[in-house]
Amino acid sequence: MSDPIVILTEEPLGPDDRVNIAKLVDGGDAPLVVLVPANTERHLLVDFLENLSLLDIAKAFRELTAQSPDPAAERAEASETLSASLAALAGLGGGVTGEVVDGGAVAGLVSKVRALDAAQAVVVTRPHAIADTFHTDWANKAQDQLGLPVLHLYAGSGFIGDS
Repeated sequence: MSDPIVILTEEPLGPDDRVNIAKLVDGGDAPLVVLVPANTERHLLVDFLENLSLLDIAKAFRELTAQSPDPAAERAEASETLSASLAALAGLGGGVTGEVVDGGAVAGLVSKVRALDAAQAVVVTRPHAIADTFHTDWANKAQDQLGLPVLHLYAGSGFIGDS
């Protein structure tokens, strides 16, 4: 059996993501492990600037005044994201498993990669203008901690982030 591939995602994986992951597996039997963070560690100022950069001014100000999210609601949303992602990747590689990660997303990815002695790590996110520009995105942080290349894919597309 091949080394596992660990995938960290903040978005439910779909058909386009399946195509990208299938290319990584390349018909092999590598087991896939999907991680979804229960808390995506949003930063108010970064989110505000990101929404402004995407010209979503109403959303920027709406989120600026929003209250802190409910942890139970975040965990439930993460569970739904995990279920959708597992269904999207069903039948690939040597099987697909997953879990909701408590604590930091990057810390969860690094821990799982090390525990499984995985040879590949993949981060799937929507584009984050500020984090991607300044290389503070999850893929770059994980790559710095792991010392191995981390593939950064943008959810629902064939685009690769810069990590």
